[in-house]
Amino acid sequence: MTVRRTAIVTGSTSGIGLAIAHALAAEGCNVVVNSFSDTPQDHAIAEAIAKEHPGEAVYIKADMSNAFECRALVERAAEKFGSVDILVNNAGIQHVAPVEEFPVEKWDAIIAINLTSAFHTIAAAVPLMKKAGGGRIVNIASAHGLIASPFKSAYVSAKHGIMGLTKTVALELARDKITCNAICPGYVLTPLVEAQIPDQMKAHGMDRETVIREVMLDRQPTKEFVTVEEIAAAVSFLCSPAAAQINGTHISVDGGWTAE
Repeated sequence: MTVRRTAIVTGSTSGIGLAIAHALAAEGCNVVVNSFSDTPQDHAIAEAIAKEHPGEAVYIKADMSNAFECRALVERAAEKFGSVDILVNNAGIQHVAPVEEFPVEKWDAIIAINLTSAFHTIAAAVPLMKKAGGGRIVNIASAHGLIASPFKSAYVSAKHGIMGLTKTVALELARDKITCNAICPGYVLTPLVEAQIPDQMKAHGMDRETVIREVMLDRQPTKEFVTVEEIAAAVSFLCSPAAAQINGTHISVDGGWTAE
C-alpha cells in the first residue's frame, strides 16, 4: 500500500498556489486546497485535482488573516489525512501606495496574511512533522523579500519577514529532518499581479503596457513574466529527496532580477 504524503498549500485556488497544488498532486501527494471563500467553485477545484492526479484532494476554508483559522487548517488536514508532511505558505495579498498614504487597514491585512499566517501554520505543523519523522516547509516569498521597490512598504516588509522566518525555522529544526526554504519569484502574471496593474498605472501615471514594460518587468532581465509552472517545479524540487540538505535558503525564480 502506498503511503502518500500530505501537502497543504495556502491560497491555492488560483495562480501560483493552484499550480503548486497540481504539481504536488502529480507527485502523488494528498493535497489540501485552501482559500477564505468556501464556494462551490473552490470545492470543484479540489475535486478536479483529485480526478487528474493519483492522490486525494480536499478543499478546506481558512482565513489567513485569522490566527485560529490558520492553525485549524493544519489540524483539519491532519484529521483528514493522518499527517502533514509538506506545508507551502503561499497565501498573499498586495496593495500599492506611497507610504504616507498607505491605508492602515491594508498594512495590517498584508502583514497578517503574507507573514503572520506563515508563523501560525508552521507552529501548528511542526509537532506533526516531528512526530512523522520529518517534513518540508516552503514559503513563497518574492524578489521583494531580497530587495525593495517603491510604493510597496507592507508587501516588502512582509516578504523580508518571511525570509527571516524561513532561516530561523530551518535552524531550529535542522536535526529533525524538517527543512524550511523559500522561493523568491519575480513577476508572475497571476490574478494578484493583474490586480496591481491599475494601482501601478495610477501611482506612476502610465498606461497598462508602459507599466508592464517599464515598471513590472524593468528589473527582470529576461523581460518575460515567470510562469506559475516554473514556481511549482521549484517547490516540487524542494520537497523531493534530492533537496534533503537544502535548508534555510531560497531559490530565486526571477529572470535574473536579483542578480544585480
